[in-house]
Amino acid sequence: MLTPSSLHKFLDKVIARTSEIFLWIAGPCVVESETLTLSIAEELANIAIKLDLPLVFKASYRKANRTRPDSFTGIGDARALEILASVREKLNIPVLTDFHSATEAHFAAQFVDILQVPAFLCRQTDVIEAGARTGKPLNLKKGQFASWVTMKFAVEKAKGGGAKYVFVTERGTFFGYQDLIVDFRNIAWLRSQNIPVIMDCTHATQQPGALGGSSGGLREMAELYARCAISIGIEGIFMEVHPDPDNAPSDGPNMIPLKNVYELMNKLKTMYSLIKESIGFFQTHQQ
Repeated sequence: MLTPSSLHKFLDKVIARTSEIFLWIAGPCVVESETLTLSIAEELANIAIKLDLPLVFKASYRKANRTRPDSFTGIGDARALEILASVREKLNIPVLTDFHSATEAHFAAQFVDILQVPAFLCRQTDVIEAGARTGKPLNLKKGQFASWVTMKFAVEKAKGGGAKYVFVTERGTFFGYQDLIVDFRNIAWLRSQNIPVIMDCTHATQQPGALGGSSGGLREMAELYARCAISIGIEGIFMEVHPDPDNAPSDGPNMIPLKNVYELMNKLKTMYSLIKESIGFFQTHQQ
C-alpha cells in the first residue's frame, strides 16, 4: 500500500523504470461532499490493498474550467482541500489535486502530496514554476492542443523551477470542435526523452461541449485507452471514477462507474505483468 511517507521512494522507482507496477491515480472529478469523497476513497483504497496497487487519490477542490457559467464548480476551496487532507490522514494514502493559478499553488500544496497543472494551463510558465517551487511532485496534463514537444519544454520549466518529480499525463488531442483522439506517438516520444508518462484514460474519452452546455464522453473507451497505453509502455494510469457518473455534477459521461473499477484494475494489472518483458524491450529500443 502506497503511503504519503513512501511516495517519493516509489516515485524514484517509477522515474527510473524499475517499479514492478504502474502508478494508479484515481478518484472523482471534484470534491462534492465529505461523505461522498471519503466513501469513494475508502473503496479505492480497499481495491488497492486487494490488488497490491500503488494508489494516489485524486479529486479537484474546484473546477475552474466549465462550459456554462452556472455549472457546478465546487463547495469552496478551503473546505474541499480540508476534505482532501482528511482523506490523506484517515486512510494514509497520498492525495493529488489540481491548482489553477500561481497564487493558488502554495495554498493547495499544504493539503496534498502531488500538485497537478490542468491541461489548459500547460503553457503557463508562472503556474508551472509556482507549482515547482512548492517542492511537491508535479503532474503536468498535456493540453488538448499540445504536442509532445510542447510538454518537453513544460517539463524543463518545472525542473528549472526546482521540481524533482515531474510527470506528463496524456489526455487526448482536439479532433475538430467536440471530440478528442489519442495519438500514442506522443507517449512514445515523451518516454524516449526519459519523461515519465501517465495515461488519463477517462478524460481522453471526453467530447468537449458535445452536450450543448456540458461535455459528453465515451466512457466505454476508457479501458481500451488504458490497455493500449500499457501495451506500449507507461508509468501510470489516471482515471476518474464515481458511484453514479450519470448524475455527477461534472465529467459524468467520461467517468468510470465505481462498481466496475476492481474488475478493470485486476485486468490491467494482469496485462501489465504479462507484457513487462515487452515493455522493457520498448524502453530499450525506442530511441
